[in-house]
Amino acid sequence: MPDATPRSRPLLPWVEKYRPTSIADVRHQAQAVSTLTRSVASARANLPHLLLYGPPGTGKTSTALALARELYGPPGSAAYTARVLELNASDERGIAVVRHRINTFAAGAVHTAYTTPAGHPTPPYKLIILDEADAVTADAQTALRRAMETTSRVTRFILICNYVSRVIPPLASRCAKFRFAPLPAAAVGDTLDSIAGAEGVDLPSDGRDTLVAAAGGDLRRAITLLQSAARVAGPADPLTPDAIAAAACTLPAEVVSGLEAAAASGQFGAVRDAVEGVVAGGYAATSVLVELGRRVAGESGGVDVKGGVASMNDLQKAAVAVKLADAERRLIDGADETLQLLDVGCCLMVIGRNAESPMLILPSAT
Repeated sequence: MPDATPRSRPLLPWVEKYRPTSIADVRHQAQAVSTLTRSVASARANLPHLLLYGPPGTGKTSTALALARELYGPPGSAAYTARVLELNASDERGIAVVRHRINTFAAGAVHTAYTTPAGHPTPPYKLIILDEADAVTADAQTALRRAMETTSRVTRFILICNYVSRVIPPLASRCAKFRFAPLPAAAVGDTLDSIAGAEGVDLPSDGRDTLVAAAGGDLRRAITLLQSAARVAGPADPLTPDAIAAAACTLPAEVVSGLEAAAASGQFGAVRDAVEGVVAGGYAATSVLVELGRRVAGESGGVDVKGGVASMNDLQKAAVAVKLADAERRLIDGADETLQLLDVGCCLMVIGRNAESPMLILPSAT
């Protein structure tokens, strides 16, 4: 992480304040960092088109911006302003953007020679950074492919997306692809410790572990939660797991435990009341499914309900896992959350009573 003076820019979100300013500062993406570093160090920094993909918060956008900064100097400089175009495809996803903004910028000739603050000449091409490229429509992606072909002499593209499968093959095949993996817990924890120390925040180990678990490998989310929790707890108080859970709006363990206990009772009325409590509390059904899945996998963090999924045998856990997957698929397809939670609760109730052949009670997925 880059050095920062504590509270030097108090109004800036910590995600931006501690964003890497050089490629070498990007954490835990060794292949992309080493390859891009060698490319920048070459005589003319001759880059191919790039496709950076992976889960949110893994450093894709930071890497692209750091690369642009090393090639053209800091944002706001004459070279950066003239040579770099940043677009977010979630807001500008239609073919008109490709035809007008991208084509107009990409087709312009490169005349003026610039020098970076480090004393290096800028490369003889412009750079277009298209974030969330998987949100671009298929027609616009086709037009973008043509633009990449016709302007490759003076323009390089960096496409950033979460799902590479949503980028059409003719477009993806023209780019050097780099996968950004979720950051391991140790790397996220080290970064949080560094930021907490720079900001004067008391972050004990249990609070840090709670932050890391809530982030799920998303460093951007972890830093945002750290800043939010610091504001909730106050400047002099340590960040306890409870303060972090409040800032992250995580699902309390007792909510899922209540649903498990209701299913173990064997009473449909109890299951219905538990589901209504989940919905009334404003908790997302997907969060309930994720927590149940963690308990099936033995990651309950010490939470054990008599008759709950953690106490089931392997066959029963397999049946629960199949049901959770089916419910998640239906939610993605737009199913009602209350009905899906009722379905899961009733299946837990029936599976708990059938220790010998629980898979036989599951309806086939349709």
